[in-house]
Amino acid sequence: MTPSLQQRVAAELLGTAFLLAAVVGSGIMGERLAGGNAAVALLANSMATGAMLAVLILIFGPVSGAHFNPAVTLAFGIRRELTWRHAAIYIPCQVAGAFIGVWIAHAMFDLPIVQLAAKVRSGPGQWLAEFVATFGLLLTIIGCAARAPLAVPYAVGLYITAAYWFTASTAFANPAVALARAFSDTFAGIAHGGVAAFILAQLLGMLAALAASRFLWRE
Repeated sequence: MTPSLQQRVAAELLGTAFLLAAVVGSGIMGERLAGGNAAVALLANSMATGAMLAVLILIFGPVSGAHFNPAVTLAFGIRRELTWRHAAIYIPCQVAGAFIGVWIAHAMFDLPIVQLAAKVRSGPGQWLAEFVATFGLLLTIIGCAARAPLAVPYAVGLYITAAYWFTASTAFANPAVALARAFSDTFAGIAHGGVAAFILAQLLGMLAALAASRFLWRE
């Protein structure tokens, strides 16, 4: 049975909420338990995020495609694998889910629900990192979908875990994530002034990945 639009939208909202709860919550927990060791906190943050991504894609992939990311949704719209009508509904639900996930993470750790991030993430290196992170994420998704679709959940989870460490920005690679993390003054936060450049770099990375994928996996 083909999932209804309502089921797809619910899957995107729930999945994105769980993703952000994992990103922000594991950042808070990691920082609290790391005793000031930022590397240990980042290790906890990256492992929890990668593991959660694999689980969420396994759960919600059959329902909505498990995008949880406006860049992914736009890419599938451009590839004509998702109608623009559905894309226009997916993206606001992803953004809403991201904010819900951040607020839930704050509530679980008895922090103020609404916050403004102060952590500055800006500069050419950070922007290049977001381009690279998103480029690699889209290549991972499209490449696995073309040749090994059953591997998508694990490949995406592993890629993001690795990208936390090899990119200067810790691999947001997701416009909804960037927006929501601007409202979390925690380990995972990003000051508002850096958000627009991050999103632009992510969208450019997505477009570059689409161009590369047409060459690499064309029929």
